[in-house]
Amino acid sequence: MNGPATPSPWLPSSPCVPGHCTVHPPPAPAGPVGERAGTVRAVARLTAGLGAVVLGILCAPAAGLLPAAARLALVRHWTRAVVRAFGVRVRYEGTAAAGPLLVAANHVSWLDIPLVAGVLPGRMVAKTEVRGWPVLGLLAALGGTVFLDRDRLRALPATVRTMAGVLADGGRVVVFPEGSTWCGRAGGRFRPAAFQAVLDAGATVQPVRLEYAPTDAAAYVGADSLGASMWRVVTTRHITAVVRLRDPLPAFRHPDRGALAAAAQRAVASDRANLPSPSVHHRSSSRSASASSARTPA
Repeated sequence: MNGPATPSPWLPSSPCVPGHCTVHPPPAPAGPVGERAGTVRAVARLTAGLGAVVLGILCAPAAGLLPAAARLALVRHWTRAVVRAFGVRVRYEGTAAAGPLLVAANHVSWLDIPLVAGVLPGRMVAKTEVRGWPVLGLLAALGGTVFLDRDRLRALPATVRTMAGVLADGGRVVVFPEGSTWCGRAGGRFRPAAFQAVLDAGATVQPVRLEYAPTDAAAYVGADSLGASMWRVVTTRHITAVVRLRDPLPAFRHPDRGALAAAAQRAVASDRANLPSPSVHHRSSSRSASASSARTPA
């Protein structure tokens, strides 16, 4: 998620800070986007959103007993319900590839996680600090999140091997290669380490572009607290999120992880929609492996 206040020199960082990126904008003259929601509505949204998250935690053990396809369908429906409960309207556009995938998205908000899981659930890669978050940290652990200790550079190869193992088993891994959240008006460089797992497993990258309106309300940056960000979301009358799935990038078409990361960054940065239709379709990839595996989280 958002970067630490005093990062190590090698850690990804963003210039976005709450004072400039997360201020409620004035009401738009052409519509209600950006207007403030009333306190009663905001409290109702916050209660509903957190309630939906807790319900997922309580149901996780039972969901783990379901077949992989049914479990993933349940995750998609549940994460979409969580986002709706927080008052966010969502539109999905593009074609989702089948088979083992590294899902690589730009990073703006904590909402990115359920939004991506709403169409391509998989094992998330997150910083170790997420494990300590109230409620959401437990949910991340139950979902099989691969936790990365960003203060220990030596731990990175082991994390990449874990990711490659998930991909080799036919599963999905979801990463935010910028390494830190950005305000949404600009983005950071895609770090190449995660893309080595794609090359090692002979898998495919699925680039995903996330957009919010108003971006100010959704952005979760710098020293912003999770509680403050949630409150900003529920007190914004209308937030719209668009999840755009770009054309997949097979590993064999790129000579190294740097080239693959750069191609994914270009695909995510593009304003061009992948398909004119807002519906999401699934297409076959060159590999016959299932789109998920027993190691993909419930």
